[in-house]
Amino acid sequence: MKKICVFCGSSNGRDPKYLDLANEVGSLIGGHGWGLVYGGGKVGLMGAVANAVMAKKQDVIGVIPKSLVSAEVAHTGVTALHVVGSMHERKKMMYDLSDAFLIIPGGMGTLDEMFEIITWAQLKYHSKPIYILNEFGFYNSLIEFINHSSQQGFIRPEHLQLFKVIEKVEGLAPIFS
Repeated sequence: MKKICVFCGSSNGRDPKYLDLANEVGSLIGGHGWGLVYGGGKVGLMGAVANAVMAKKQDVIGVIPKSLVSAEVAHTGVTALHVVGSMHERKKMMYDLSDAFLIIPGGMGTLDEMFEIITWAQLKYHSKPIYILNEFGFYNSLIEFINHSSQQGFIRPEHLQLFKVIEKVEGLAPIFS
């Protein structure tokens, strides 16, 4: 079974549309027979994506640092929950277990995970597909900044091809075909 790693928020955000989006993304993943690799939380968008994939009877693998387990945010109902010692170990295991990466709305942790996986692709550590879901224009400012940084000579134009921006959740369907 193919597995996609989803990087997303551990909160719901202020607008219910983000939680709805997470549910829709999880249903799409599971509905296409793909498994999920994610941060292992039961809260926020993370928990919603995981629950939606499990509702479609697909595997969900969580990877969570020990410090977050003790904060009682670990999702103990997933297919497998790996407890690791650090955020770096978490990202490495998530990478190892995944065939592709999808970034949906989130905060600092989501951005950290996204930029690290793009940087690993830039350094040719992997060639797995990376997708940024820009539903509601959530990542417009970030994409604008990345393009600005490229125009200023800090990001090579070819590195802009390391990830694909998808504007609507419906645009994700071809990934799973």
